[in-house]
Amino acid sequence: MSSQKQEAVKRITAPDIRARKGGEPIVCLTAYDSPTAALLDDHCDLLLVGDSVGMVVHGMPNTVGVTLEMMILHGQAVMRGSKRAMVVIDMPFGSYEGAKEQAYQNCARVMKETGAQGVKVESGPTVAETIAYLVQRGIPVMGHVGLRPQAVLTDGAFKAKGRTDEERLRVMSEAEATADAGAFCVVIEGVAEGLARDITEAIDKPTIGIGASSACDGQILVTPDMLGLFDWTPKFVRKYADMRGDIDRAVAAYAADVKARRFPAEVETYFSKKPATP
Repeated sequence: MSSQKQEAVKRITAPDIRARKGGEPIVCLTAYDSPTAALLDDHCDLLLVGDSVGMVVHGMPNTVGVTLEMMILHGQAVMRGSKRAMVVIDMPFGSYEGAKEQAYQNCARVMKETGAQGVKVESGPTVAETIAYLVQRGIPVMGHVGLRPQAVLTDGAFKAKGRTDEERLRVMSEAEATADAGAFCVVIEGVAEGLARDITEAIDKPTIGIGASSACDGQILVTPDMLGLFDWTPKFVRKYADMRGDIDRAVAAYAADVKARRFPAEVETYFSKKPATP
């Protein structure tokens, strides 16, 4: 009965997301584990297993050190927790920028081992040809332009993009090339409202903004940022909760109860069964 119920839930697919261009805004968040994915699933159209997992879960300074194995592990967990939302896996640095045949092998491995519905690649100047190669071979691809976290070592820091005419033209060109190559949607990160609006109007695929204004066809945030798990977040994040404060208060209360021997109380304790009366 349970398996029949699960089969009846139809996952959102790349064509469903593609069809939302210019329509109801697309709701996206990142997910890295099964229980969080289950909580997000009813509210989101798309869950991205982002390589941001390296920073927000594993404490890395940036996303460059994230491995294929890490993305597969977290992707499997998110697939177990979600039933309805489309699940897309970030391809980590070094897994798709070289030969397109190698990129295909890595993407195919990720999709086979996780069961996810698509992959995401950062759309640098040489990636459009790879996107086309992947799409032609049955792999739904989500693009990513503007601020590209995997390029942080080249850029020197996480910097907003498109502030000069030359940079603006480059980001627009990469977005158009990504859409033309067959990406079903394009993430736009860290650009001014005017550029995000121009890209959204110029391409025929939905745009998903993160630090790119409400001009996009949808929005995505890193879930721990949005839930207030960290004491610092980027300018474009709105905190919808104070998880950092809630966790601190809960742990402090637990520690106090342990030290005062208030925990565990009788209700949380097992006792031996009394022998039956003869």
